[in-house]
Amino acid sequence: MIKVVACLIEKENRVLIAKRSTGDESVLNKWEFPGGKVEPGEKEEQAIEREIKEEFELVIKTRKFIINNVYEYPNKKVDLRLYWCDYIAGDFKLHDHSEYVWVEKENVLNYDLAPADIPLAIYVKENCV
Repeated sequence: MIKVVACLIEKENRVLIAKRSTGDESVLNKWEFPGGKVEPGEKEEQAIEREIKEEFELVIKTRKFIINNVYEYPNKKVDLRLYWCDYIAGDFKLHDHSEYVWVEKENVLNYDLAPADIPLAIYVKENCV
């Protein structure tokens, strides 16, 4: 199983999601909470901060764990772990995504989300008000 971390960043009652432009076909062109794989020996909080720096050139600070979802894609099984994070600094530069959007929580399910992200989005919509 692959441990993957994702971040929930809020701004003006909207959350950040991004459209994947690289990687596995099962998530290509799907919307997701940004993040990535946890490297061996790396803490989850370090991984999410590193991934957001690599993918968007943003500095964030991990606040707390929210929820996880274990999902089995055709060629891999992931444990997707969502963390509440604070934006600290930086301007968006997209490296692994074609777009990003700040979406109202109640509208997050209107996007074509990666399958592993759907239960997280439901949780965010219903509980992170």
